[in-house]
Amino acid sequence: MNEAMLHGGLLIAKMLKQEGVEVVFTLSGGHIAAIYDGCVREGIRVMDTRHEQVAVHAAEGWAKVTRTPGVALLTAGPGVTDGVTGIANAYLAGSPVLVFGGAAPVSHWDQGALQELRHVELVRPITKWARTVVQTNRLAEYTAMAFREATSERPGPVFLECPMDVLNNFAQSDDCRIPAPGYRTEGHPQGDPALVEQAAALLAKAERPVIFAGTTVWWDDAASPLRALAEQLHAPVFLNGSGRGSLPPDHPLFFSYVRRAALSNCDLLLVVGTKLDFRLNYGQPPLIPAEAKVIWLDRLESEIGVNRSTDVGIAGNVAATLGQLGAALGKSVSTKAWVRRLREQEDTARAAEEALMNSDATPIHPLRLCRELRDALDHDAYVIGDGGDIVSYGARVINAWEPGHWLDAGPMGTLGAGTGFAIAAKIARPDKQVAALFGDGAFGLNGMEFETMVRHNLPVVAVIGNDGQWAQIKHPQKAMLGHSTAADLAPGTRYDRMVEAFGGYGELVTEPAQIRPAIERAFASGKPACVNVLTDPTVVYGRSTQAAV
Repeated sequence: MNEAMLHGGLLIAKMLKQEGVEVVFTLSGGHIAAIYDGCVREGIRVMDTRHEQVAVHAAEGWAKVTRTPGVALLTAGPGVTDGVTGIANAYLAGSPVLVFGGAAPVSHWDQGALQELRHVELVRPITKWARTVVQTNRLAEYTAMAFREATSERPGPVFLECPMDVLNNFAQSDDCRIPAPGYRTEGHPQGDPALVEQAAALLAKAERPVIFAGTTVWWDDAASPLRALAEQLHAPVFLNGSGRGSLPPDHPLFFSYVRRAALSNCDLLLVVGTKLDFRLNYGQPPLIPAEAKVIWLDRLESEIGVNRSTDVGIAGNVAATLGQLGAALGKSVSTKAWVRRLREQEDTARAAEEALMNSDATPIHPLRLCRELRDALDHDAYVIGDGGDIVSYGARVINAWEPGHWLDAGPMGTLGAGTGFAIAAKIARPDKQVAALFGDGAFGLNGMEFETMVRHNLPVVAVIGNDGQWAQIKHPQKAMLGHSTAADLAPGTRYDRMVEAFGGYGELVTEPAQIRPAIERAFASGKPACVNVLTDPTVVYGRSTQAAV
């Protein structure tokens, strides 16, 4: 190819390469073949999946694991519509994802071209930014804009529609602007100093403070300053979303079982990079007392004060603001009696579940399954939760030892996201264990991706809690209506054989003592694997104690 002439797909790939993109996720499509060619020429891995939804989930998974934007390439029409759920999940989770959508050639617009659809109008409500590029020489420039929009302020997905003829056309290199490094800032805005002083004064007076931290802690690399401030305050810490792992599970200030008791009795709540949404009763009593002071830290002003007014709200980079708070607070604060009281309750609650974690009953109790999985994992393993009740159990038992090592769908609650997340995690961290805890319902959505994993030699271990039903729906439905509808699956389905048929490793587990050896054999196989565990369908999850995941 004459380097003086560059086709549109190569222009995009050159910008991706400059941004350090190592892999793009896709399902093969003719409209975007030029981008594939550009990626091959630039040494960027093209990772193909069996469903476009998974390609976008994998791009989000890459972002979650690496803290760099993930990239998905979707062909026109159904390629884009298949990816909509993945885009929506990234939008609600605040994950930086670039989605390139193919489109019918501009020269055939409004003539009934194959897969002609108004993609931008379709995705605009679930993206931060969406554009169509109709000039080949501006494709790299628009790709740079997409990176800037995806990563600025609150991260999120962006969409760039690239018509087929625009991608396939050539442009003179002198006419093509490929922005140089520095076209977007990575500066970290500080919190307002006056507000920091106000917050520090409230923290110094608190007798029963609670820190609740979430996903923005991960994006802002704020685990260390969060831990330092918690230790300075001697305050209990609860974590959700990608904030999990910011304190290891053996840290004396980390709690998980007594969040309701802690929140409902606190006199000050420090909210760090998370939302007061359905997971926290929208910040309202009785979960959080009306008289409790609220200090709220997040990246954007618009994220603060939603559902619950704050006494002090500080917008800015969370890591920077936590550091400012620690400096303003100065001396350590003693709330040892408060923490000791919660620790006693935490230990009591944990002990109450130990019997179930060690239960030898068959069918297997889901807590026994989760405990066995926890004990089989390395401390630096990546764990993906994809399901309903089984993931709620898992979130209580399997606590991340390092930040960014627990992945779940987030507030969208998308079932089926786990396979894409697992694919991305294994590509990004090939030397680490990657385990996905599935419900049998969730596994059914995108279980075909284990063929993708076999084809690309990605040894992910799936552990399925198989109770033959949509338990998170069935049990509440029966309690409310006296019956359940559309909530049953075939009992004992051999998902392990399905993975074996693809060329992976599979085991069926029916006895508790078999769980951990089966998981260890699955990891030792060096193949994508499925440990299919038959769990007790009569176990009803206690909603009032549900951990915030």
